[in-house]
Amino acid sequence: MKIFVIGLGQVGSTVVEALHDEHELTVIDVDQGRLNALSHRFDVATFHGNGASRRALQEAGISDADLLIACTSRDEVNIVAAMFANKLSERTKTIVRTTNVEYLEVWRERQLEVDFIVSSELETANAVSRIIGVPAARQTDVFADGQVQMVEFDIGPDGAGNRTEAVARPVSEAALEVAQRPRGEVVGRPLRDARIPANSKVASIIRGGKMILPRGNESILPGDRIIIIGSPSAAREWSRIIARTERRLDDIVIVGAGNTGVAVARLLLDQGLRVRLIEADGDRAREVAEELPKARVFRSTGLDPDFLERERIGQASAAVFAMPDDEKNLYAALLYKQHGIGFTIGVVHDRVAAELFERAGGDRAVNPRLVTAEEIVRWAHDPRTQQVAMLEGDRYEVLDITVRPESELVGVAFKDLPMTGSLIGAIVRNGTAIFPHGNDALEPGDRAIIFTESSRVGIVEKAL
Repeated sequence: MKIFVIGLGQVGSTVVEALHDEHELTVIDVDQGRLNALSHRFDVATFHGNGASRRALQEAGISDADLLIACTSRDEVNIVAAMFANKLSERTKTIVRTTNVEYLEVWRERQLEVDFIVSSELETANAVSRIIGVPAARQTDVFADGQVQMVEFDIGPDGAGNRTEAVARPVSEAALEVAQRPRGEVVGRPLRDARIPANSKVASIIRGGKMILPRGNESILPGDRIIIIGSPSAAREWSRIIARTERRLDDIVIVGAGNTGVAVARLLLDQGLRVRLIEADGDRAREVAEELPKARVFRSTGLDPDFLERERIGQASAAVFAMPDDEKNLYAALLYKQHGIGFTIGVVHDRVAAELFERAGGDRAVNPRLVTAEEIVRWAHDPRTQQVAMLEGDRYEVLDITVRPESELVGVAFKDLPMTGSLIGAIVRNGTAIFPHGNDALEPGDRAIIFTESSRVGIVEKAL
């Protein structure tokens, strides 16, 4: 596929890194230095110019493109570039990255002539929501309208998940029974003997940076990172086993009521969670209070210890830091930890800062640019691929792909499928998720939820 990428910031760079092996890329940017650095890393064509210029697009050869991805940091540039591409080429599909939910709403009303819009705010809100649902997970994503969940756990030196302090909340007797199980039932024993939660599979074990196929004689060991594919209830059970607690995050404080903070708040309110928003700007605080009447909105920097004590912020079960300053988000997370917050999520825009956030004591970092790139990348896959989740800096992917009737894998029992480094964790048949056993087989039209190395995505798509 011939793909044009406009904008070589973090989103564009991530997209190029994910796609350059399988596709013919042309990258357009106004910064010649960025283009030079890119051309030394990857075998891609570069064009120095303004992607929102009709003439520049023509000179770069947009008429031959199958797909245009406009992902600069300026929404208007992305929209204009896509609209020009649609006028210049009937064959070119267009994807636009936006940081303004309003543009997404206008597009849904068919008022923008682009094929698809990805909202950074909405993708970030979804990522935060998934973390709150399974807080012991390092990363999580949902497939098939929420019927299938992928979760990634770190197994600590003692066999526990990392940073899984218990939140003082009532738990059911059944949950306590699960939480009190010895982790030895899943950690430290061969998988064939482990008490794996029903409707779930260990898709991969990552040890020392290398992937280990989860055969029956393999074991999950302290220090491992594991990828699980299963039902949402199985994901929660894995979380309880690994963390030894049922952590109910139902009272959320959000610091920063910009577009991202409000998008997160709206999604959590829709899920029935209690939400408190803290915003330093008085006008913005009043505007958000009117927009979200179910949330409590405070006018404050959120960094005043007296305010934290007076409003009992430390009694919340989790805090999300969505201020535009990465350093301030990290400082606030550490401050809130001291005041009793058990779980912190930072919306961190720089990739290095995201790693620092977690190493310095924050629990989870969400990078809006990375989750946006992940949603964009799926459009460059086989058209049968409905969703993509990228893991470990795009070393691995989880795909939701429809099986062709002529696939050689149709009718082959799962126990007889070749060991290729890929694993089908679930299938969706007639709209219902199935978690297959050895004697089950793929049928034409099934949607396979499959874990694989990114370098093998093309092979997997062809096989299915």
